Amino acid sequence: MAGGSAIRGSRVGAGPMGESERGESAPRVRVVFWCARRHDTAIAFAHDVEVPETWDCPRCGLPAGQDEQNPPPPPRNEPYKTHLAYVRERRTDADGDALLEEALTKLRARRGA
Repeated sequence: MAGGSAIRGSRVGAGPMGESERGESAPRVRVVFWCARRHDTAIAFAHDVEVPETWDCPRCGLPAGQDEQNPPPPPRNEPYKTHLAYVRERRTDADGDALLEEALTKLRARRGA
């Protein structure tokens, strides 16, 4: 006899798993969400929780809603803005000219020109 296991071919937790071992499952409600690309996603929620209005589609990542005919629109992607673009939002051309002239005046004063 080789080996030291008295119970061969079984593992911890093996055996029939029934409701008696796990306990009863909580009551659930299935909600279907639809994205703008017409993907449907059925999610099971516990019966006593508040169901969210939107859910991220697992296929495409767009927001999905519960109304198949009117899904939420895809989010608008803003293009990358440079530092200069942000500065131009805060300052007018006249402000920029005034700041440039002030900086040039200080530079000329330092150089003694």
